[in-house]
Amino acid sequence: MTDEALLARVLVPYKEHCKYLRSAVVTEHDGRVSARCEFEISESCYIDDTGHLNSVEVNICYNQMMYFLVAKTVQDGLGAEFADWTLDDFFKHQLPDILIARFSSSFRRPVDPRAFSGEMEFRSVSRRTRPDGSPFLYADTAFRYWDATSGRCDGEATLAFVNIP
Repeated sequence: MTDEALLARVLVPYKEHCKYLRSAVVTEHDGRVSARCEFEISESCYIDDTGHLNSVEVNICYNQMMYFLVAKTVQDGLGAEFADWTLDDFFKHQLPDILIARFSSSFRRPVDPRAFSGEMEFRSVSRRTRPDGSPFLYADTAFRYWDATSGRCDGEATLAFVNIP
Protein backbone atom coordinates (compact mmCIF):
# COMPACT_ATOMS: atom_id res chain seq x y z
CA MET A 1 0.00 0.00 0.00
CA THR A 2 1.22 3.50 -0.82
CA ASP A 3 2.32 5.68 2.07
CA GLU A 4 0.15 8.63 0.98
CA ALA A 5 1.59 11.09 3.50
CA LEU A 6 5.16 10.33 2.44
CA LEU A 7 4.26 10.48 -1.26
CA ALA A 8 2.64 13.90 -0.82
CA ARG A 9 5.72 15.18 1.03
CA VAL A 10 8.15 13.79 -1.57
CA LEU A 11 6.22 15.53 -4.36
CA VAL A 12 6.10 18.95 -2.64
CA PRO A 13 8.87 20.41 -4.86
CA TYR A 14 6.86 19.69 -8.03
CA LYS A 15 4.32 22.04 -9.54
CA GLU A 16 0.80 20.63 -9.26
CA HIS A 17 0.49 19.84 -12.97
CA CYS A 18 3.82 17.93 -12.84
CA LYS A 19 2.94 15.46 -10.09
CA TYR A 20 2.76 12.32 -12.21
CA LEU A 21 3.41 9.63 -9.59
CA ARG A 22 0.07 8.39 -8.22
CA SER A 23 1.08 5.40 -6.10
CA ALA A 24 4.21 3.50 -5.12
CA VAL A 25 4.99 0.36 -3.17
CA VAL A 26 8.53 -0.28 -2.00
CA THR A 27 9.86 -3.76 -1.30
CA GLU A 28 13.15 -5.39 -0.42
CA HIS A 29 14.02 -8.79 -1.86
CA ASP A 30 17.38 -10.56 -1.69
CA GLY A 31 19.00 -7.34 -0.49
CA ARG A 32 17.68 -5.22 -3.37
CA VAL A 33 15.24 -2.41 -2.77
CA SER A 34 12.72 -1.60 -5.49
CA ALA A 35 9.56 0.40 -6.12
CA ARG A 36 6.54 -0.46 -8.22
CA CYS A 37 4.55 2.60 -9.23
CA GLU A 38 1.52 3.89 -11.08
CA PHE A 39 1.63 7.09 -13.12
CA GLU A 40 -0.80 9.36 -14.89
CA ILE A 41 0.09 12.26 -17.16
CA SER A 42 -3.21 13.84 -18.11
CA GLU A 43 -1.42 16.76 -19.76
CA SER A 44 2.26 17.28 -20.47
CA CYS A 45 3.82 20.06 -18.43
CA TYR A 46 5.78 21.46 -21.37
CA ILE A 47 4.53 20.36 -24.81
CA ASP A 48 1.36 19.73 -26.79
CA ASP A 49 0.02 16.19 -26.55
CA THR A 50 2.31 13.77 -28.39
CA GLY A 51 0.07 10.79 -27.69
CA HIS A 52 2.91 8.85 -26.06
CA LEU A 53 5.30 9.06 -23.14
CA ASN A 54 8.36 11.05 -24.21
CA SER A 55 11.91 11.24 -22.92
CA VAL A 56 11.40 14.38 -20.80
CA GLU A 57 8.44 12.79 -19.01
CA VAL A 58 10.41 9.55 -18.58
CA ASN A 59 13.02 11.54 -16.69
CA ILE A 60 10.47 13.42 -14.55
CA CYS A 61 8.73 10.14 -13.66
CA TYR A 62 12.09 8.56 -12.85
CA ASN A 63 12.91 11.44 -10.48
CA GLN A 64 9.60 11.12 -8.66
CA MET A 65 9.90 7.33 -8.43
CA MET A 66 13.51 7.54 -7.24
CA TYR A 67 12.81 10.21 -4.64
CA PHE A 68 9.97 8.16 -3.20
CA LEU A 69 12.08 4.99 -3.22
CA VAL A 70 14.91 6.70 -1.34
CA ALA A 71 12.54 8.34 1.16
CA LYS A 72 10.73 5.07 1.86
CA THR A 73 14.04 3.20 2.13
CA VAL A 74 15.21 5.71 4.73
CA GLN A 75 11.89 5.73 6.60
CA ASP A 76 11.64 1.94 6.80
CA GLY A 77 15.34 1.25 7.43
CA LEU A 78 15.80 -0.76 4.24
CA GLY A 79 19.21 -1.16 2.64
CA ALA A 80 22.32 -0.66 4.73
CA GLU A 81 23.58 2.20 2.56
CA PHE A 82 21.05 4.67 3.95
CA ALA A 83 21.20 3.41 7.55
CA ASP A 84 22.66 6.69 8.85
CA TRP A 85 19.99 8.81 7.16
CA THR A 86 16.85 10.23 8.73
CA LEU A 87 13.84 11.50 6.80
CA ASP A 88 14.96 15.02 7.71
CA ASP A 89 18.31 14.21 6.04
CA PHE A 90 16.50 13.01 2.92
CA PHE A 91 14.35 16.13 2.60
CA LYS A 92 17.36 18.38 3.25
CA HIS A 93 19.31 16.66 0.45
CA GLN A 94 16.45 15.79 -1.94
CA LEU A 95 16.96 18.58 -4.46
CA PRO A 96 20.50 19.91 -4.04
CA ASP A 97 22.46 16.74 -3.34
CA ILE A 98 20.92 13.82 -5.24
CA LEU A 99 22.36 14.02 -8.73
CA ILE A 100 21.72 12.00 -11.85
CA ALA A 101 25.22 11.39 -13.17
CA ARG A 102 24.12 9.27 -16.13
CA PHE A 103 20.69 8.55 -17.60
CA SER A 104 19.63 6.46 -20.57
CA SER A 105 16.31 5.15 -21.79
CA SER A 106 15.16 3.01 -24.70
CA PHE A 107 11.65 2.98 -26.05
CA ARG A 108 10.58 -0.47 -27.21
CA ARG A 109 6.96 0.46 -27.98
CA PRO A 110 5.04 3.72 -27.33
CA VAL A 111 3.70 4.03 -23.77
CA ASP A 112 0.31 5.65 -23.11
CA PRO A 113 1.02 8.53 -20.71
CA ARG A 114 -2.59 8.63 -19.44
CA ALA A 115 -2.12 5.44 -17.39
CA PHE A 116 1.07 3.45 -17.07
CA SER A 117 3.15 1.54 -14.56
CA GLY A 118 6.79 1.72 -13.67
CA GLU A 119 9.36 0.14 -11.47
CA MET A 120 12.92 0.80 -10.47
CA GLU A 121 15.50 -0.90 -8.36
CA PHE A 122 18.84 -0.14 -6.84
CA ARG A 123 21.25 -2.57 -8.50
CA SER A 124 24.09 -1.42 -6.27
CA VAL A 125 24.85 1.37 -3.85
CA SER A 126 28.38 1.97 -2.60
CA ARG A 127 30.08 4.56 -0.47
CA ARG A 128 32.92 6.33 -2.26
CA THR A 129 35.26 9.23 -1.65
CA ARG A 130 35.83 12.24 -3.89
CA PRO A 131 39.37 13.52 -4.50
CA ASP A 132 38.82 16.19 -1.83
CA GLY A 133 38.11 13.43 0.71
CA SER A 134 34.37 14.01 1.02
CA PRO A 135 32.19 10.91 0.94
CA PHE A 136 29.34 10.27 -1.45
CA LEU A 137 27.04 7.40 -2.37
CA TYR A 138 27.22 6.02 -5.89
CA ALA A 139 24.15 4.10 -7.05
CA ASP A 140 23.38 2.13 -10.19
CA THR A 141 19.67 1.82 -10.89
CA ALA A 142 17.46 0.23 -13.52
CA PHE A 143 13.90 1.19 -14.41
CA ARG A 144 11.12 0.35 -16.80
CA TYR A 145 7.67 1.59 -17.75
CA TRP A 146 4.78 -0.26 -19.39
CA ASP A 147 1.11 0.19 -20.15
CA ALA A 148 -1.96 -1.99 -20.72
CA THR A 149 -1.36 -2.20 -24.48
CA SER A 150 2.23 -3.52 -24.42
CA GLY A 151 3.94 -0.14 -24.45
CA ARG A 152 7.43 -0.37 -23.00
CA CYS A 153 10.41 1.77 -22.07
CA ASP A 154 13.53 0.57 -20.23
CA GLY A 155 16.46 2.44 -18.82
CA GLU A 156 19.36 2.81 -16.46
CA ALA A 157 20.58 5.68 -14.34
CA THR A 158 23.60 6.31 -12.15
CA LEU A 159 23.08 8.50 -9.10
CA ALA A 160 25.50 10.41 -6.91
CA PHE A 161 24.40 11.39 -3.42
CA VAL A 162 26.76 14.20 -2.40
CA ASN A 163 27.15 16.16 0.85
CA ILE A 164 25.75 13.12 2.65
CA PRO A 165 25.26 12.86 6.41
